[in-house]
Amino acid sequence: MTRYVGIDPSTKTGVCILDADGNVLDALEVTAEGKDPERMYDIITDVCENVDYGDVVVIEGFGFASQSGFLLGGIGWGIRLNLYERYIKYQEAAPSALKKFASGKGNTKKDELAVEIFKRWGFQHGSDNVRDAFVLAQIARSLRMNTNTAKFQDDVIQAILNPAPKKGKGKVKTG
Repeated sequence: MTRYVGIDPSTKTGVCILDADGNVLDALEVTAEGKDPERMYDIITDVCENVDYGDVVVIEGFGFASQSGFLLGGIGWGIRLNLYERYIKYQEAAPSALKKFASGKGNTKKDELAVEIFKRWGFQHGSDNVRDAFVLAQIARSLRMNTNTAKFQDDVIQAILNPAPKKGKGKVKTG
């Protein structure tokens, strides 16, 4: 059975696993005690123990406005490297894409997003990290099964599948 996994990496990493019908198989927030790097290692290991070969995985992309960027980047890259090492492919969805997929707007606030998630899918959870992981898992389902019900969801999926080319920094090298 194919599972659809959403991962929202942070010091409280949200993980949500759905079946093909969108039923929640598991929804959890992974944390760890202690000092880094042990704490980071424990989070990465615990998260990746929930992901199996054959799962369709979507991870939230890096948020560049984060105040704790190095720590979150370490956790995010650690998860990605673990999946890579185990030949588990994943897609990334930008934080704004996650919000747009659930609400139609890429700048929805967390409390408004919780309402949109409940209205659209009937899912609720006390952790915004788990709610984000749920939406990422729904994106994973849509990537594989085209479960979109709105044009803005199609737009998000197309942006993930066919990302716009990155623009150069405009620097010209002179001799």
